[in-house]
Amino acid sequence: MTGAITSIWRHPIKSHGRESLDDVTLIPGQTMPGDRVWAVAHEASKADSSEWVPCANFSRGAKAPQLMAISARLEGDTVTLSHPKQPDLSFDPETQQDMFLSWVKPLMPADRAASARIIRAPGRGMTDSDFPSISLCNMASHRAVEQKLGQNLSINRWRGNIWFDGLPLWEEFDWRGRDIRIGETLLRVRERITRCLATTANPETGERDADTLGALSAWDHQDFGVYAEVIEGGKIEIGNKVEVI
Repeated sequence: MTGAITSIWRHPIKSHGRESLDDVTLIPGQTMPGDRVWAVAHEASKADSSEWVPCANFSRGAKAPQLMAISARLEGDTVTLSHPKQPDLSFDPETQQDMFLSWVKPLMPADRAASARIIRAPGRGMTDSDFPSISLCNMASHRAVEQKLGQNLSINRWRGNIWFDGLPLWEEFDWRGRDIRIGETLLRVRERITRCLATTANPETGERDADTLGALSAWDHQDFGVYAEVIEGGKIEIGNKVEVI
């Protein structure tokens, strides 16, 4: 039984934007190139750029839903962010942090720790997992959640890297510990992704408008998608088959 890749996404700044790709070349032991390169530490965080740290150290969509409505484009060292309530911003996260902090401030709730600085994890992306991961998401599972809620949902609520179709819902949960061949690459599925309040926010408006966690609970879990690590690198592109080895 095989599926096929329907879309590929990267998120240059953790919880702050998504960018659609036609293809990407993966590297063994790494996150997707350009994915979660930077993360925005809040004022209560002690995180620096010395090591990977958990997501609680950062400004994120679970606490600040307006962040979910940010789109991004990465070109060289420049990131361009778009949001329906803000003018577009093009900046270098390494040297122009103040520009970003001023831009994002109106999108942050007043009762939450303010964004304070942009950091990066050395040699890897700042994924939610404690290992460099690629997230895989199933369109059949997405449609099942839509049906449970009785409303259409953007796949961007789940902030997945690779989306596939043509396989049964929740099929991906059976892949834990198994290898997946996609294009030139081999991925090993490590764990399921437990979801948070970020998925309740509309990625077009930044408003909470869907009880995604309640819908997932109908299946006795709050998981959506799986984390995998890159074992063999290479190019993947939309239309590639997804094969369980």
